[in-house]
Amino acid sequence: MSEATPLLQVKKLVKKYNNKTILNGIDLTVDKGKVIVILGPSGCGKSTLLRCLNGLEDIQDGSILFAGQELIDPKVSWQKIRQQIGMVFQSYDLFPNMTVLENVLLGPIKVQKRDRAEALAQARELLQRVDLADRENDYPRQLSGGQKQRIAIVRALCMNPEIMLFDEVTASLDPEMVREVLNVILQLASQGMTMVIVTHEMNFARSVADEIIFLDNGNICEAGHPEDFFNNPQTDRAKQFLNILQF
Repeated sequence: MSEATPLLQVKKLVKKYNNKTILNGIDLTVDKGKVIVILGPSGCGKSTLLRCLNGLEDIQDGSILFAGQELIDPKVSWQKIRQQIGMVFQSYDLFPNMTVLENVLLGPIKVQKRDRAEALAQARELLQRVDLADRENDYPRQLSGGQKQRIAIVRALCMNPEIMLFDEVTASLDPEMVREVLNVILQLASQGMTMVIVTHEMNFARSVADEIIFLDNGNICEAGHPEDFFNNPQTDRAKQFLNILQF
């Protein structure tokens, strides 16, 4: 991949459920090291877009390019691509019968066939970074929601992805647990991780984003620098959205 090639590029993406259009010709460019935050009302297609980027939804038209490779191709192995395009969901999806460490090591050892000692060293280093090194032998039932979500992030990072997708990762958390998860993502941004984030946390979006994408009814209504979007939105729809939130 040359320096000029975006890490991820979406061109004219269309997603339909039956006859209903969910995403209507989306164009999106994500350069390496950048953080894109997608905002918009519930049901506008934000989560669906992330799922398309990760191959969890098929699309009806358009293309998705990752490091210059066209992903809308029957020959593409999404199992391999998902190792490079990590995703963390609103639900933690940890295996309840496995310890924290077993959950984190499952992908690197079983899927990537990596050396256990090497994967173990990385897992423990990542757990240290999210302040959960002392919980590696605990089971998910022993953790708070915020701790489970941090483990889900560590599990994805331990696959060494090129880009991370975050889909409303704080939506199911109690308010006091939200900050501990957002702090982990802010730390990743400071370290240069490429990310696409769907969130309803406006202050977080403003602080972490290189670019805001405002989505409504399956269309990108506005895109720009976070300070421009929050201080001087250009469209009536964006103004209405921010006024409702009293931002």
